[in-house]
Amino acid sequence: MARITDRTILIVGASSGIGAEVARQLAPGKNRLVITARRAPELAGIAEQVRAAGSSCLDIPADALDPRAAADVVTAATREFGSVDIALLNAGDGPDMPMDQVSVADVSRMMVLNYDVVVNYLIPLTEQMLRQRDGGLIAHTNSLAGLMGIPRQGPYSAAKAAARTLLDAARVELEPRGIRFTNIHPGFVTTARISEDGLPKPFEISEKRGARHVIRALEKEPAQAYFPWPTAALVCTLRTLPTPLASLILRKLAY
Repeated sequence: MARITDRTILIVGASSGIGAEVARQLAPGKNRLVITARRAPELAGIAEQVRAAGSSCLDIPADALDPRAAADVVTAATREFGSVDIALLNAGDGPDMPMDQVSVADVSRMMVLNYDVVVNYLIPLTEQMLRQRDGGLIAHTNSLAGLMGIPRQGPYSAAKAAARTLLDAARVELEPRGIRFTNIHPGFVTTARISEDGLPKPFEISEKRGARHVIRALEKEPAQAYFPWPTAALVCTLRTLPTPLASLILRKLAY
C-alpha cells in the first residue's frame, strides 16, 4: 500500500489509464480522493472502487479544456474536504503525428491538450494552496518525450516541454511559500490511448507499474521523476550525444 494516507488528493484525468490506477492504488490509504475527467460513467465506476477500498471519493465530470470547469473542480474539492494536499494533473494526449502530415490545427491542438489543460488547473490550484497553511504538491504527468524532440511525436514533445518549463519556473517562485512541484516523466505505459497508435514502444510497462512509479514520485516529491529506467537512460544518453548521432539513433528507433 502507498505511504500516502489521510490526504486530500485531486486526480485530473482519472477515468482510465494511469490516473484511474493511481486512484485505485491510493484508495486503501483512507485518503480523500477527488477524481475528475470528461467521461461520467467511467469516472463513477472508479469512484465506486475507491470507496469500496476504504477512501472517500468525490467524482466530478468536467472538461479539463474548460478553464471555468477546472476552477470549479478545485472549488468543489475544497468545499467538500477543506483543502487540496496533492494534485496530480494527468490529462493529455499524444498520437502519432509525423511532421510531413500535420496541419497547423493539429499542432495547436496538441498544445491545447497537453499545455492548456495544465494551465487551467495550475492557476486555481496555486491560488488555493497559497491560502493553505501547509501549501501543497502539484504534480504533472509529463513524458520522457518532453525532454527532447521525439520523431513522430514532435507536437506532443513541444507541448510537454512547455508544461515542464512552466512548472520548473513555478517551483522556483512558489516553493518558499509552501507549494511544491513535481514533473513526472513516464516512458511508454500500456494504456488504451496508446495501444493502437502505431508507434514503436521500447521498454513498455503496465499501467499498474506506471501508477506505482507515479505514486512513488508523489511520496518523494523530486523535481523530476523518470521511469522506467531503461527508457529514461536511453533518453538521457541521447541528450548528451552530438546532435547528428542522436538524430540518427532516433530515426532508427522511430521507423
